[in-house]
Amino acid sequence: MKKIRRAVGALLAAATLVTAGVAGATAAEQDAAHWMTRAQVTGVIAANQKIVSQNGIQEQIKVRINGIDQWLTIRGRDLRNPILLVLHGGPASPDMPQAWTFESPWQDYFTVVEWDQRGAGKTYAANTEALMAPGMSIEGMTDDAAQVVDYLRQRFHRQKIFVMGHSWGSVLGVELTQRHPDWFYAYISVGQVVNMRRNEEDGYAFAMREAKAHGNAAAVRELEAIAPYPGLKGITLDQISVRDKWEMYYGGLAWGRQDYQFAADTWDLSPDYSASDVSAIGKGSVFSLKHLLKPLLSVDFDRTTRFGCPVVMFVGAHDNTTSHTLAEQWFDKLQAPSKRLVVFADSAHMIMLEQPGRFLIHLVDDVLPYAQKAGDAAPAETVRDH
Repeated sequence: MKKIRRAVGALLAAATLVTAGVAGATAAEQDAAHWMTRAQVTGVIAANQKIVSQNGIQEQIKVRINGIDQWLTIRGRDLRNPILLVLHGGPASPDMPQAWTFESPWQDYFTVVEWDQRGAGKTYAANTEALMAPGMSIEGMTDDAAQVVDYLRQRFHRQKIFVMGHSWGSVLGVELTQRHPDWFYAYISVGQVVNMRRNEEDGYAFAMREAKAHGNAAAVRELEAIAPYPGLKGITLDQISVRDKWEMYYGGLAWGRQDYQFAADTWDLSPDYSASDVSAIGKGSVFSLKHLLKPLLSVDFDRTTRFGCPVVMFVGAHDNTTSHTLAEQWFDKLQAPSKRLVVFADSAHMIMLEQPGRFLIHLVDDVLPYAQKAGDAAPAETVRDH
């Protein structure tokens, strides 16, 4: 595994070398003293992220669900807080290996559960493709999600929890909350999928507009080559990759960024993932798309507008991966016990990474009160005014 460089102050480096008896080391030897292995780096991050509070929990476990081993991480600083289950995007784009970069503050207010879905990350690595294949459908994976929720409710003795669906996970989130609305304080929608064919039309149109506005002849040429998109027939992975490439290049995935490398690079530093787990992400994505691409392209929630639990929708104002326009129009039609829309001005699709502080504030201000009203939350801090 590649070694990962860390910067240290010149004075500290010199002191370390002297202590080691190598004060006269060559420049190359001094440079080598500044390097850490992957294991050392992940160890530092693990120690930094360790939950030490008496009422806390920190687990990485596999649970047998619908015939396969599925991996969860469960982290929170106070088990009196409500449970928040995260349904990651993709399909097969797990949050677990990058969650360490943004989720730690959530764990002050929620017991956060990351789940590597069937075909994703650690769950993909733990099972054969043949064993996973029968459940690789929206129906099957919604049932997986229901089993995860049932496990959490029973283990932690909760009547209700929160569920957050991001991108592809929002498909499972809608399906799950439609079936079991009484299990949830609220459904938290992030980067909501509403109608995939209309979504692809919007994303393609955005990419073409931007390419023409910037005089990007190569982008225009590649986009024109897949027109009409998405068309009336099936869409191929090659076509989707062209649309995604240029939509992402112009900030439709992460506002102001041309790719996702800023986040993907953090996977190698994850204390929750081994090197082989990281390599399983790509393999799991290929496997999952083989089974889920066609069903995903058929998703249409235009008429799924009645919810039996509250809905809190987080939308990035520049999201063109899952169209922010379609999401906002859908929100207007929703009927729910209560609903709230939060539009993040400087985000696209990856809001929790793009504006993590504001994302946290809205989790605490707009989501947590549903559990607090039911008495399902740790006591707040003691405050004295003078």
